[in-house]
Amino acid sequence: MEYVVLGIFSLFLFICLFFDITILYALLGGLLLFTLHGIRQGFSLREIVRFAYSGIRTVRHILLTFILIGIMTALWREAGTIPTIVCHSTSWISPPAFLLMTFLLNCLISVLTGTAFGTAATMGVICAAMGASLGVSPFLTGGAILSGVYFGDRCSPISTSALLVSALTGTNIYTNIKGMIRSAVVPFAMTCAVYAAVGYITTVHSDIPNLSAVFATDFDLSWLTVLPAVVLLALALLRVNVKLAMTASISAAIPICLFVQHTPMNALPSLIVWGYTSQDPEIASMLSGGGIVSMLTVAAIVCISSAYSGIFRQTGLLTGIKTAVSRLAYRTTPFASALVTSVMTGMIACNQTLTIMLTDQLCRDTDRDSSRFAITLEDTAVVIAPLVPWSIAAAVPLTSVGAPPDSVLFACFLYLLPIWQCITASRTRSHTPS
Repeated sequence: MEYVVLGIFSLFLFICLFFDITILYALLGGLLLFTLHGIRQGFSLREIVRFAYSGIRTVRHILLTFILIGIMTALWREAGTIPTIVCHSTSWISPPAFLLMTFLLNCLISVLTGTAFGTAATMGVICAAMGASLGVSPFLTGGAILSGVYFGDRCSPISTSALLVSALTGTNIYTNIKGMIRSAVVPFAMTCAVYAAVGYITTVHSDIPNLSAVFATDFDLSWLTVLPAVVLLALALLRVNVKLAMTASISAAIPICLFVQHTPMNALPSLIVWGYTSQDPEIASMLSGGGIVSMLTVAAIVCISSAYSGIFRQTGLLTGIKTAVSRLAYRTTPFASALVTSVMTGMIACNQTLTIMLTDQLCRDTDRDSSRFAITLEDTAVVIAPLVPWSIAAAVPLTSVGAPPDSVLFACFLYLLPIWQCITASRTRSHTPS
């Protein structure tokens, strides 16, 4: 019966994706479906509501963080922080190094903003436009962008996925980031080598667009505008609480908006709530976004997915699958079982948040070391979700930059990371005494 229920839920998700309907409807339908299944098993409605609430409580602390992220990313746009970084970064690009720099620049912006979708809509769009002007295949550009935007989505201190993994596993986000950097060194170097080699082979010489001229019409692009990003990174390196670090960055951005960009004081409340918009269509297409409203859908997805987690745990809906996962972990490695599980949950869940939560629920008993398990989730569920072409984790960034769905095949970092970790885990197991 459990497999039938999960199958119907999967159908809900695919219908929403096929008809381009927000996935929230499928998640709400799933919540009703799992509630009815729980009642059929003999639980009362009050008990199921309590189960759902217990799941939401595990992530309640990151909901405030989502609001801060929305405020900060809007102010970074208005303060000229993102435009300045983008303009100075793109000056480093030469045609042979285009794919490599596309990957690295999207890594940089995604680490600073903590959002794959936001990075794709800003630096990703810019790189796609430059790629088109250089005659680079959208397939290649899209793959490099997808790799880059999820590099930071995985390991930024303000990434919603990194914060979610930290909350689920009860681990410190800065300790996790340290572990993520260690596990990513070799795959990152290999990815850079692949993009450098392919870029050299496929080079078409042309001029790089002058973005400074575009942004200078709306922004003062002085280095002072970078201060909010510097504050955030400095406090992150000092391991200051993420909420405090973001609050400090917001505090640094407000006076820059007022006195450098000359934003009217009465425009700030609207900016904070609704995000940044520009009257210039060219700038708007690259930069509009941020604000509290932009985070509401993400917050809703996390809340509903967390409710699932509580219901699944208390009703035993996933018990049979967990047993199979545990057997796989015993026969191979905990990492390999998490990798296989994340592939299956990613194909069913169609979004990153639910993929992370289902993989956590199914695999958490295979590894007693919570810190190591947090890195396992980061190296499987977080990067596997965007490799599923019909998942919103892949579809939204690729659609934003006008790249074809098969660009996931060239998102090298997202493949190389779990493959390298799988090899490493197998070697560790083979050298462990029985």
